[in-house]
Amino acid sequence: MSSFIPVNKPLLDGKEKQYLIECIESGWISSEGPFVEEFERRFAARVGRKHGVAVCNGTAAIDAAVEAIGIGPGDEVIVPTFTIISCIGQILRNGAWPIFIDSNPQTWNMDVGQIEKKITPRTKAILLVHVYGLPADVGPILEIAQKHGLKVIEDAAEMHGQTYCGKPCGSFGDLSIFSFYPNKHITTGEGGMVVTDDDELASTCRSLRNLCFQQQRRFVHDRLGWNLRMTNMQAALGLAQLERLDEFVQRKRAMGARYNELLHGLPGVQLPLQQTDYAQNIYWVYGIVLDASLGFDAHEAMHRLEEKRIGTRPFFYPLHLQPLLQEKYSSHKGAYPVAERMGEQGLYLPSGMALTMEQIDTVAKTVRDVLAQ
Repeated sequence: MSSFIPVNKPLLDGKEKQYLIECIESGWISSEGPFVEEFERRFAARVGRKHGVAVCNGTAAIDAAVEAIGIGPGDEVIVPTFTIISCIGQILRNGAWPIFIDSNPQTWNMDVGQIEKKITPRTKAILLVHVYGLPADVGPILEIAQKHGLKVIEDAAEMHGQTYCGKPCGSFGDLSIFSFYPNKHITTGEGGMVVTDDDELASTCRSLRNLCFQQQRRFVHDRLGWNLRMTNMQAALGLAQLERLDEFVQRKRAMGARYNELLHGLPGVQLPLQQTDYAQNIYWVYGIVLDASLGFDAHEAMHRLEEKRIGTRPFFYPLHLQPLLQEKYSSHKGAYPVAERMGEQGLYLPSGMALTMEQIDTVAKTVRDVLAQ
């Protein structure tokens, strides 16, 4: 029986072990260690930001960003419906409401043309999310935000090494966030980062991640925060990974090109867009969307591929269809047809950094066999 090909396996064959041994031998294993500050500094510089605030995961980064810009009861935040639920957790907890935008059917990012008509006097911010490998069309979004006096949080969780019009993703908006989960271009196991050019926002995020201890009297608090700290060991991993980011981006693009070559012309399958006029795909994951004419949805395709020992993952399930939101958004079913179609018909294939070209060949042949059944 052939070996199982997982949907993701990270590549940890650089200086990760060396840096981790330094942590262990020095005893600096908590968030107090020197790798944390160095990782923050170098990562922020890589994306053209003044400040980096390392946190325990990407969700924590979003939560801190939402809290830092003051989203509160009754506020509205423009959000793509095709994204992970982490994007709206702190918005809802703070008594605000996400206002959803459908996806562009080619890039899979939020449809910029729908944003302005959703803005009301209650709109406080736009959460700009880049999805799967191509960035959202940032320029028009920033213009809309400036016109209406809105804050912008850029979710660049999946965009390590990507650019928009030559400028790094993560360099746009009031705050930007990244994730370092094992399936990202850079991993710390679990981890995240808030980056910003705003001194006050950076200071607020640092306070929020550390229980809002007062500087003068540590155990006195005038605001509630969280323990969102990243450990020195996580930062050591991240620093080793960051040193190879250009190599990793090149590697992912080569993987995407191989999939494109092998799956080109496959009937009933939409492959990821290779480029737009503002960016070339970095294939964070290699996604496909099945046409309804095939007679089965993504979940059936995933089941068939699993039987052939190929790992997959479904696309995001649209936020407006989430059971926990149905009391408010039940009437919205059918209002975001692109996102709904992708949620039912989209999946992604093995895409991890350690994936070999031989494995890609196996996956592509299996996909062709399975979808022809």
